[in-house]
Amino acid sequence: MREIREEAERARGTPAPELTFTLWRRFADTGDRRAYERAYFERRRRLAALALAPGPTPDQALNDLLWSVCDEYTWVLPAHEPDDRPLDTFVDLFAAETAHALAEIVALPGPRIDARIRERVRAEVDRRVLRPLYAGAPLMWWERSGTNWAAVCAGATGLAALALDSPHLPELLSRLRGAIEAFLAGTGADGACLEGPDYWSYGFGYFVYFAEALRERTGEDLLDDPHVREMAAYPARIDLGGGARPAFADAQGRGAYPAGLLSRLAGRLGVPVPEPGVPSFHDNACYRWAHLSRTLQWFSAVPGRRVEPCSYLPDAAVVVARAGATAFAAKGGHNDEPHNHLDLGHFVLHAHGRTVLDDLGAPEYTRDYFREGRYRVPHASAEWHSVPLIDGAAQLPGRERRAEVLAHEERGGNVTFALDLTAAYAGPHRFTRTFHWRPGTLEIVDDFGFRAPDALVEELFVSRVRPVTGPDTVTWGPVELRVPPGWRARAEERRVRGHDGAEEIVHRVRLAARVPPGAHRFRFTVRT
Repeated sequence: MREIREEAERARGTPAPELTFTLWRRFADTGDRRAYERAYFERRRRLAALALAPGPTPDQALNDLLWSVCDEYTWVLPAHEPDDRPLDTFVDLFAAETAHALAEIVALPGPRIDARIRERVRAEVDRRVLRPLYAGAPLMWWERSGTNWAAVCAGATGLAALALDSPHLPELLSRLRGAIEAFLAGTGADGACLEGPDYWSYGFGYFVYFAEALRERTGEDLLDDPHVREMAAYPARIDLGGGARPAFADAQGRGAYPAGLLSRLAGRLGVPVPEPGVPSFHDNACYRWAHLSRTLQWFSAVPGRRVEPCSYLPDAAVVVARAGATAFAAKGGHNDEPHNHLDLGHFVLHAHGRTVLDDLGAPEYTRDYFREGRYRVPHASAEWHSVPLIDGAAQLPGRERRAEVLAHEERGGNVTFALDLTAAYAGPHRFTRTFHWRPGTLEIVDDFGFRAPDALVEELFVSRVRPVTGPDTVTWGPVELRVPPGWRARAEERRVRGHDGAEEIVHRVRLAARVPPGAHRFRFTVRT
């Protein structure tokens, strides 16, 4: 609340940025998303702070900003402009989110908001978001999507309709149910979010917010479902400890889950959840009203629940093992997953509070990243994951590029996880990778089958920690790799741009040798 009051004071004292035509066209002209989105999300940040903070009666700053948001050319982001229909008949993630925020804000009791503002908001939410979904228009692509889009667009639209008590609520709910069902069907029985933990917060979060609002209105409980319970347990199952998680797909290795969401799931479903920590107004860079308002309403101390030392998500082919201050995670899957990276057989190693062998996670989003240029971006490329190049060839994209799980065994905190990765690469090579985890030690066995007597293999190991290479070892802080005889280690680095647009330097060790067919072992030890 202190942060909210500070933000509201700032919003009252400085003008909000404008969403100009120049900013709107930047994406189409250059592929840059950030210029427009920086101004767009600053406006949502101000809106949330002004609505949540105590204010005067009437509240001129809040009324003016509500009016200004209603004046925006569109609530859709430039990156989401549709090809198949007019812009003003399309609902994207952020149009739905804006509708939800405005609807609940003007539904707040009291005289802070002018009655004329309330009526205009109702009309704009209906015109821009509700009408395209109740007026019999053709299905939007996301209504059949098994991704976060279906949950966010349907959930936020449903929340807006409920808040405004729309007269079209029955037909809206009938249509939105299809999208919610598609979202739930897009997740395997193990509950894993293939888009990564940040998209779990986003998609599953909006599903939960909508489900709870629907339960309050109708008594129907969408959370009373074994599959939903598995989805709710996902963050705890991939937790590495200390607020870290593997940044598989477009995710971040650290980040706050919405604290209110975790509190509600722990209380309603009794599932283990990561420790939410102290929530902040700034936990989410988009300042989503749903996360902020539900954290204020729902956040409470979460009872501690024991998490098993090892987790296995068979549909996602993800394994996680924890032991004190160390942890390890690896993944299989296929190379056409939502928010996909070329990372079959990739792993992370966490030691002493830091993910040392790492995943670069999500890059800055640009136009090319969601088109043909995706796998030229280091974050998504095979060359910047901890997987090998075989005779110079990297993994290839496509659903047929799939890892086959050969074995998963867990006993007393020790884990064996074996994958056949042959299909990930072109050519006649056979390749299997087996992980042997003993707390504090990770051994990787790569078994190659070549038709030639030998082949050039380059084992890549990615980190944000600068490596130190010697004749027999490579060290990354507390982690040491013994270099097998005949292999040569070379350290490389690259400057990349993260999801927030900030530059950072990342590191890669290239361990190269011409090797005969057979098994080759690489042992990582966490030093105490």
